[in-house]
Amino acid sequence: MSSATSPGVDLPEPARSACHGTVRRPSPYREGVRTAVVPGTFDPVTLGHVDIVVRAARLFDEVVVGIARNAGKTPLLDAETRRAAFAGAVAHLPGVRVEIVPGLLVDFCREVGAVAIVKGLRGGGDLDAEAPMAAMNRHLSAVGTGDAGVDTVFLVSDGRLAHIASSMVRDVATYDGPIDDLVPDGVGDLVRAAIADRSARSRTGRDSSGPAPSVPSAPTPRETP
Repeated sequence: MSSATSPGVDLPEPARSACHGTVRRPSPYREGVRTAVVPGTFDPVTLGHVDIVVRAARLFDEVVVGIARNAGKTPLLDAETRRAAFAGAVAHLPGVRVEIVPGLLVDFCREVGAVAIVKGLRGGGDLDAEAPMAAMNRHLSAVGTGDAGVDTVFLVSDGRLAHIASSMVRDVATYDGPIDDLVPDGVGDLVRAAIADRSARSRTGRDSSGPAPSVPSAPTPRETP
């Protein structure tokens, strides 16, 4: 049987450790508790997102939904509104909590002691986009730690929900289309209110590029599909 590494190949220390079977737990790792992070912008949260969290909760002891502050995107809903919306949608799930990711995802994973990142895949296009990010997150989480890095676990979307995307929900809502069967209860109202506010700010000449103001009320949880 061939060696895990070929002669003359100079692998980085984390990669060499991984090839030779070295396993180091993330800090603050809790013995017997497997924590996963489900990250995303979730602008807005959809039933597809909730389904991924439900399934991740079956695989891990604890699931932390990480609401990203993506500098490359202008969200419709601000981070706290997105956090509250997702928290309401998964309030019935034990071992699941929702937090805002303040910086790099790998730093957040380290803070919560995550052993894995969980992402949903709707199709091959999603995999093409997610695979490089998974590799980068594994690399960044290993740098300077001696760990093998945090791996990403991909879950294929439920076929009944694979057509749902946050961007499509926003587009449909912009043209007054029905979105309530695509998102958890109450989230449709948040989206419509945010779109109306952005439209009003645009008409009055106010800045409409930023997220809509926070909505204090959280949506009522919806029964998972």
